[in-house]
Amino acid sequence: MCIWIYTRCIKERESEDTVYHRPGNPEDIRPPGSGFGARHLQCFMVFLGTAIAYSLRVNLSVGIVSMTTPKVENGTTIEPEFPVLPWDGSMKGTILSSFFWGYLLLQIPAGQLAEKFGPKVLLTITIFISGFITALTPFVAIYGGFRWMLFTRVVLGAVQGFLYPSMSYLLAKWTPTPERGRLVTWVYNGNNFGNLVTMAVAGVLADSRWGWPSIFYVSGGIAILWALVYCYVGANNPQDSRTISEAERKYILSTLPSSSTDRSAQKTPWKEIVTSVPMWAVLISHLGQNWGFWTLLTQIPSYITNMFGLDIKKSGYLSALPYASSFVLALVYAAIGDALNNKNILTRTASRKMWNTVALWGPALTLCLLAFSGTHETLALFLLVSSLALNSAVNLGFLSNHMDLSPNFAGTLMGITNGLANITSIAGPLYVGYIVTDPKSLVQWRIVFLTSAALFFVGNLIFILFGTAEVQPWNAPQEEGAETETASKEKEQQSNAKQILN
Repeated sequence: MCIWIYTRCIKERESEDTVYHRPGNPEDIRPPGSGFGARHLQCFMVFLGTAIAYSLRVNLSVGIVSMTTPKVENGTTIEPEFPVLPWDGSMKGTILSSFFWGYLLLQIPAGQLAEKFGPKVLLTITIFISGFITALTPFVAIYGGFRWMLFTRVVLGAVQGFLYPSMSYLLAKWTPTPERGRLVTWVYNGNNFGNLVTMAVAGVLADSRWGWPSIFYVSGGIAILWALVYCYVGANNPQDSRTISEAERKYILSTLPSSSTDRSAQKTPWKEIVTSVPMWAVLISHLGQNWGFWTLLTQIPSYITNMFGLDIKKSGYLSALPYASSFVLALVYAAIGDALNNKNILTRTASRKMWNTVALWGPALTLCLLAFSGTHETLALFLLVSSLALNSAVNLGFLSNHMDLSPNFAGTLMGITNGLANITSIAGPLYVGYIVTDPKSLVQWRIVFLTSAALFFVGNLIFILFGTAEVQPWNAPQEEGAETETASKEKEQQSNAKQILN
C-alpha cells in the first residue's frame, strides 16, 4: 500500500511545463526537464556515503558476536580459524558505546569547516578514513587488544562527526526547494539502507570461510572505493560542478533563498544563533527525538526477548522489519510532502510542523499504547514497528529545518543540534539500565516507554509553538561598515530628496 502511494505521487514527473513560484520572486521557476540531473547524482552519491557510514557504525554490533563466541556444532566446540577474543559483557558494551564518545567531539568544528572549505573534501576524507580504520579493525582487535580497539572506535566516531554537518550544508546548496523533501529524505534515508544491508550481509560474511574479519574488510573496502569515486564526481555546489547543465544550474539557484551566498566570506553570528528562538526549538526537538529513537532502537531486542521469549536478533525478518518500514514510509512521506508544498496546500512552516508532529507525536501515542499493551505479543510488535515507521517522517520535520533557517550556516546549526542531541542518545539507554532492574517487569518497561513518549511530546510541542521555516536575518550578516543594497538605495533617495528641497 505504501509503495503504491509513493509511486502514484511521483508518477507525474516534472517537465518543462511545470511551473513553481518562489515567494518574493516574480519570475516563474521551471525545472530543466525530467531527466537524471547533476543534483540527483550528488544526492545519490551522498545517500550511498550515508549508507556506508552507518554500515561502518553497526557492523561491529553484528560482528562482535562471532568475534567473542566460540563456534559450537552438535555440542562440540570447533577450533576457530580466527581468534575468539576474550571480551566479557562489560568490555563489549564499552567498545560498542565508545563510538559515541568520539562522535560528540567534533560536530560544531565540522560544520564550521564544511562552510569554510566546502563539504566535498570533508565527506571524502570522512568516509575514506572511516573505511581505512574499519579495514584495520581485525588487526587491531587481534593484536592490539581491548584498549586499542577502544581507541580506534573513538577515533571512528570523531571522524564520522563530520558526516551530518557536511551533508546538511551540501544539501542546502544542491536541493532545489520544490524537490527538497524527496532529495533530503533520500540522502538521510541512507542510514536505514545501511543498517538493512549490514544486518543482511554481515552474518553471511561471518559464517563464510573468510570469517568475521571479512565483515570489516568488505565494508572498509567499499568505503574507500566510494571516497575515490566521490572525489571525482562530487561538487560543493552547482557553481562548482563540471557536469551540470546551465539550465539546471539556473533552476537550482533560482529556487534557493536570495540570501544564500558565499559562506567563506562571512563571520559566524554566534550571538544571534545562540539567542535564536527557532534554533532552540530545533535543538529541543532534536534532543527529544534522539532520546526516544535510540531508546527504541537499542532496547527493542531486550524487551521482545525478555517479555515474549523471542530472540529478535536471530530473526532476520524481525531485525529488518523496523528499518524496512522506516525506509519505505520515509519515501512516501517525502513524495506527499513535496506535492503538498508545490501545490501551495501548505506553507513550508506548516509542512515542517505537520511532519514533525507525525514523527514525534505519532511514536508518543504508540509508546503510550505499548506501555499498557500487557503481554500481547503481536500488538506489541506492531506498535514497536509503527513507532519507528512514523518516526521516519522526521526527515521532513526539524531535521531539514537547519537548511530553512540558514542555508549559509546549515552545517554549523546541524553540528550544534546533532552534537548536543547525542548526549540524549547515550543517556536514553543508560536510563533504561537504571530503571529496568528486572527485564521481565511490565511496570518498569512501562516507565521507560512513558518517559520516551513524554520527551517525544515535549520536543514536538516546543517546535510547534516556536519553530519556523523562514530564513533568519542572521543568515546573511553584514560585515562591519557594510551596507545592504536596500539601505544604499534608501540613502540615495534621501539625498535626491534633499537636493530637490534645496
